[in-house]
Amino acid sequence: MKKKMGRFAGIWLCIGLVAALGILCRAQAQDGGAKFVVDPNWPKPLPGKWVIGQVSGVCVDAQDHVFIVNRNDMTDKEAEVAQQAPPYIEFDPDGKVVNSFGDWKVVPNITHGCTIDYENNFWTAGNGDGIIQEYSHDGKLLMQIGERGVVDTSDGTLKGRALNSSHTQFYMPSDIAVDPLNGDIYVADGYGNSRIVVFDRSGKFLRQWGHQGTKEEADAGVGGAFMQVVHCVVIGNDGLVYVCDRQADRIQVFDKMGNFKNNIWIKRGNSLPDNWGTTWWIGFSPDREQKYMYVNLIDLEFT
Repeated sequence: MKKKMGRFAGIWLCIGLVAALGILCRAQAQDGGAKFVVDPNWPKPLPGKWVIGQVSGVCVDAQDHVFIVNRNDMTDKEAEVAQQAPPYIEFDPDGKVVNSFGDWKVVPNITHGCTIDYENNFWTAGNGDGIIQEYSHDGKLLMQIGERGVVDTSDGTLKGRALNSSHTQFYMPSDIAVDPLNGDIYVADGYGNSRIVVFDRSGKFLRQWGHQGTKEEADAGVGGAFMQVVHCVVIGNDGLVYVCDRQADRIQVFDKMGNFKNNIWIKRGNSLPDNWGTTWWIGFSPDREQKYMYVNLIDLEFT
């Protein structure tokens, strides 16, 4: 039975925008939509001498607990007086730390993105690596697809030529979605490759789609032609797969077999490929119909 999502679940993009600043956005109903208001008292002070690095992912579970993905990049000056916080930190709705987990020697290099699936498990990737990982809600490593430190390139390193083809490795994956109907795993792969890869719940390769696009394909809105970065993947309640084609300033929409349906353009007038891109993360409002889509990027927001 699919679990009901909490009131924060549809606004994690807003959280992600400001988590590194130590504040949270809460949603308030306004004309049927949502108004985001900064809560300056969220989160509570971190334990001990913890210092977080870049926050590269935020996700919310069915109990409105917020998980952040932390990076191991504290400065030398910070290290003199503080302690690097763990890779993954869980907060309750009031902003109190209730759990943390992850071993820096085990988690993906350059941690990136997170998803809480329909079984309340935590998924994450790494855009400096070739793996994704699944953890139980309390932080036990359940599954890893790929070998840490190896990527899908001509020589297995980050300096090699992208192959966009491996059934067991990725090339700097960025995001994960899990199908609540059958547990299939959809991976946005990513910063190096240019594809969506699908596995069954046991980690067996099923299919993939996508290729590195050209400027001409981006301008024409060709489906499956990604301009790098393939930055996010989300499965909607409508059963469609929404993919952030970041540098092409669009969200590409597919069915679960990879058949292209349509584009949702988020243009700001720049020539493609857009250096920063507009579609970084997307999320839906928590109502069953998912009336609103939220799109997060560096300097613009659209609903």
